[in-house]
Amino acid sequence: MSYPMQTKGNRALSFVSTLLLSILFFISKPSNAQSSSPKFACDVTKNPSLAGYGFCNTGLNAEARVTDLVGRLTLEEKIGFLVSKATGVSRLGIPDYNWWSEALHGVSDVGDGSSFKGPVPGATSFPQVILTAASFNVSLFQAIGKVVSTEARAMYNVGAAGLTFWSPNVNIFRDPRWGRGQETPGEDPTLVSKYAVAYVKGLQGTDGGDPNLLKVAACCKHYTAYDVDNWKGVSRYTFNSVVIRKHRTFVNQQDMDDTFQPPFKSCVVDGNVASVMCSYNQVNGKPTCADPDLLSGVIRGQWKLNGYIVSDCDSVEVMYANQHYTKTPEEAVAKSMLAGLDLNCDHFTGQHALGAVKAGLVNETDVDTAISNNFATLVRLGFFNGDPKKQPYGNLGPQDVCTAENQELAREAARQGIVLLKNSPGSLPFSPSAIKTLAVIGPNANVTDTMIGNYHGVPCKYTTPLQGLVETVSATYQMGCPNVACAEADIDSATSVAASADAVVLVMGTDLSIEREDHDRVDLFLPGKQQQLVTEVAKVAKGPVVLVIMSGGGLDVTFAKNDPKITSIMWVGFPGQAGGLAIADVIFGRHNPSGKLPMTWYPQLYVESLPMSNMNMRPDNSTGYPGRTYRFYTGETIYAFGDGISYTHFNHRLIKPPRLVFLSLAKSHPCRTSKCQSVDAIGPYCGKAIEVQLRVRNAGEREGTDTVFLFTTPPAVHRSPVKHLLAFEKVRLGKKEKAVVRFNVDVCKDLSVVDETGKRKIALGVHVLHIGSLKYSLIVRI
Repeated sequence: MSYPMQTKGNRALSFVSTLLLSILFFISKPSNAQSSSPKFACDVTKNPSLAGYGFCNTGLNAEARVTDLVGRLTLEEKIGFLVSKATGVSRLGIPDYNWWSEALHGVSDVGDGSSFKGPVPGATSFPQVILTAASFNVSLFQAIGKVVSTEARAMYNVGAAGLTFWSPNVNIFRDPRWGRGQETPGEDPTLVSKYAVAYVKGLQGTDGGDPNLLKVAACCKHYTAYDVDNWKGVSRYTFNSVVIRKHRTFVNQQDMDDTFQPPFKSCVVDGNVASVMCSYNQVNGKPTCADPDLLSGVIRGQWKLNGYIVSDCDSVEVMYANQHYTKTPEEAVAKSMLAGLDLNCDHFTGQHALGAVKAGLVNETDVDTAISNNFATLVRLGFFNGDPKKQPYGNLGPQDVCTAENQELAREAARQGIVLLKNSPGSLPFSPSAIKTLAVIGPNANVTDTMIGNYHGVPCKYTTPLQGLVETVSATYQMGCPNVACAEADIDSATSVAASADAVVLVMGTDLSIEREDHDRVDLFLPGKQQQLVTEVAKVAKGPVVLVIMSGGGLDVTFAKNDPKITSIMWVGFPGQAGGLAIADVIFGRHNPSGKLPMTWYPQLYVESLPMSNMNMRPDNSTGYPGRTYRFYTGETIYAFGDGISYTHFNHRLIKPPRLVFLSLAKSHPCRTSKCQSVDAIGPYCGKAIEVQLRVRNAGEREGTDTVFLFTTPPAVHRSPVKHLLAFEKVRLGKKEKAVVRFNVDVCKDLSVVDETGKRKIALGVHVLHIGSLKYSLIVRI
């Protein structure tokens, strides 16, 4: 089907869904923010006797309030608080509470804790996380979290949401086929950690900044070494790294401590996150939700979690029914509780905990410990403080959801994340006055739901790529394929439209039918006949051809990269509700792109003999195993981590860089008398930092933002990464403007590597620092 799209004309067919959504949203938006009631405990207005209970006394500290509450409960009542749909205790004025709400990139209706069927019909839907991460803008990460928490509190106040949100996903995007890679901030531990901390602070941070109070409670998931969902018979429910050891898939301590664990540690230690979710999979023979070393030992013991540990949904049942890790349900409940699990998503623990106590597998005091951690989180949220209308954020309501400012931030987030990968001279940006006719082609050109990825809610409204483009110029639209699977392509119609246009925009890629939770990809190609469609359209085009790729993971688009007729390539992730506006802003030059890839784009050959179940990060030359991510893989790529083009160009110059770091060792230190490759990252030199300064100049003719990276290539000791991201900064410059970017390099944190046993060591010798487009050598010696 083909029809003209006028800038100020009849656009009814493409705007129907968005227009109806917008009308319904604003018609149904009530003027009274308290048209429905939130769930809360200690309603002394209705029941004055509750004021005598210690857990309702806001003058007591949290520990005393929790102790008082636990002491008033029967064992059966306690067990009701071990599951996500917690059973209230009416005699104590405590209502039922659903712990499961999601807020991955906006308030979601996944889980039963939040709903858009009541007074709030939608919420701001930001880009899927992988695209937001491509902005490399920490302040943006936190700003989005703050907006999401405001909308969440507004929804809570009218009974449309809970207070506990099981987001963000901070797993490493290790394998490009992973269906849930879109939910993550990418493949680099530093980027993922910075995203995690900023987003958690945005969600949880209160106006007064008190770390003991929470605006909403965040949760970092899925702990740990989890990134296989459903690939060629390997399922997340039964994935056991020891059973498949013949494929070398056990997780070694080095990979755990320098790749998989850092984002979770940052969440807890630096972000003060209120919760960590353990995953379905086993790590080296133990389910993560039943591993006391991982839960009690690391999360609560080493990292000092101030909050609760929750299972992924049905994980406790899975370890019994699917993994056969225990002989009885009661043993599964006991092992998980004794390992440090506080809350079971779903019902399994609630059904079998009493039996576990009666069998002597756990004590009632173990139940007390678990629910105490849960209650302590609710205390920090103000759940036991009485009427939320009289508490902080009590004035928030539907009028604070989908505000113009929030929706503009969604558009800005998409703009900042969009990555320009190829741009031939004379291609982008388009001049609206020069483009009289635009052909817009592709199965993702006029989509709505595809733009918001998974774990989404109901957006305030949609602007599709087609709708965004026709705000500026008239266009003719042709799908080319009936869907992204593209089993058949209408090449004749597409080429006819393209041949008569001044320029062509092809919007291709994937959707949730190709990559999603419980569905990993098996290859890296554009699905079906998409490549053929793109190639044939490019052949007949008389002007520039822009390939826009909408996807969560990377794709092998070698054909397009090497085709001179395809003049520009742009990756837009799943760009959220305002994706079409952001795409048009970049294409027409209203925004100068500054996004950088947060993950490597590999050729198809990379995955053809590489099982997803092999968890090793480092290469193995003896077997030909290539390694994972830019940190360890040195082979061919389509596009590399950090790639991205601007419409301007920047010059970099180092300012008197330091060349030598001297570590002062005690006279008795063994490395004074013997040659050492490294020393422990502890001692008097820890806390010492050196400053690296880079002068950045915008040498082009338009304003732009430079994403400045600081990488290091450490000495080749302890199988260290070939390259590793230490820090990044964004600097916005007018044409010909200059600025100085400063990085503080911490000797113990930034110049160390993780050795084979998981210990941090400062590598001695030459560290090559990559700053912007430059590199120089820094020598560390004793």
